Amino acid sequence: MPELPEVETTRRRLLPLLLGERLLEVRHQDHLRYRHTERAAGRRIEGVERRGKFLLLPLSGGLELVLHLGMTGGFRLEPTPHTRARFLLEGRTLHFHDPRRFGRIWVVERGDYREIPLLLRLGPEPLSEAFAFPEFFRGLKESSRPLKALLLDQTLAAGVGNIYADEALFRAGLSPLRRGKEVGEEEARRLFQALREVLSEAVALGGSTLSDRTYRQPDGLPGGFQERHAVYGRAGLPCPRCGHPVERRVVAGRSTHFCPRCQG
Repeated sequence: MPELPEVETTRRRLLPLLLGERLLEVRHQDHLRYRHTERAAGRRIEGVERRGKFLLLPLSGGLELVLHLGMTGGFRLEPTPHTRARFLLEGRTLHFHDPRRFGRIWVVERGDYREIPLLLRLGPEPLSEAFAFPEFFRGLKESSRPLKALLLDQTLAAGVGNIYADEALFRAGLSPLRRGKEVGEEEARRLFQALREVLSEAVALGGSTLSDRTYRQPDGLPGGFQERHAVYGRAGLPCPRCGHPVERRVVAGRSTHFCPRCQG
């Protein structure tokens, strides 16, 4: 699933293509997944923003188009066999490509996210000044859930998903199975910093394109951060630090990769 780095990369690539453009129509045949899109017709796009894993497009007239890429969603400059929606602009068409059909689009009054409850409970952006260590540490200490589950919850840090939770925990030397309340202050500081480092590096490299090749940037180029994965998707391969085989467990319903020796 596209996470913060992939969605931020998509936002940056879309910004020069969309900002100030008039959106003539969002054309599709799925009114369950793509809701109220007729309200966007003829509106000018006033911004291309991101919140967690959501793209936010403020529109003229006080409306907002909210888009979640789901597991396999992304934009393409050309149509594909998996094009599910077309964004018709005055000078071009952008194609929303989504093989597994988990992507969603809403057009709402700006800031009214009652149809999208996850947006209402997102925590701070981990690459922003709002991401503060005291609140992060307090959130860990107040929970008996495993660290991996806490990072996926979106309330401690918005936009973190499976890939970057595993990579940050590895850099911090913390087991994904540790309970939040068991983590000391210095360990929490390592995790706090590791999250910022991993996400910053991944954004700079355009995110991660995995073996299924579903995530690509709008121009079709893959991301590059997958070349730096230390543990994610590497079950059975040697840990880059100690050589011990990377293990895979299921935590919070998600495949979780870690080195039991380095992340004791």
